[in-house]
Amino acid sequence: MDIATFFDAAACRGDFAVSGGALSADSDLHTAVLISLFTDRRAEADDALPDAAASRRGWWGDALGNRRIGSRLWLLSREKQLREVVNRAREYAEEALAWLVEDGIAKRVTVHAEIVQTGMIGLAIQIERNQAQPARYRYELAWKELRS
Repeated sequence: MDIATFFDAAACRGDFAVSGGALSADSDLHTAVLISLFTDRRAEADDALPDAAASRRGWWGDALGNRRIGSRLWLLSREKQLREVVNRAREYAEEALAWLVEDGIAKRVTVHAEIVQTGMIGLAIQIERNQAQPARYRYELAWKELRS
């Protein structure tokens, strides 16, 4: 078990869940998925930044190891709602969750991305594990500055 974490799409932030004045417990897999998707991974050298003056972000701990934490979903915050952007959202989510298969935690991770409403993209994630029912998660991400 782990501290329950949730993602608030409208506020574009994650937080710990509290119940009855105490931190709630939850599946450690769910927490790992949230951290993998909603922590800002450092942008690649050839990635277009949402703001040219912005940093490439990322976690300082990434410099200490071979595996980077988080996703590049943050790069889509000012993109248009186009099929190619939805495809990149899926690819970024798959990239962020690939470690689950590499580390043997999951047999397969499947990500489906779609526009669920104006200014909102949805990610449906299924994680197939050995000896367990698949874990399914659904997240919606709000574009901060939607351009049409």
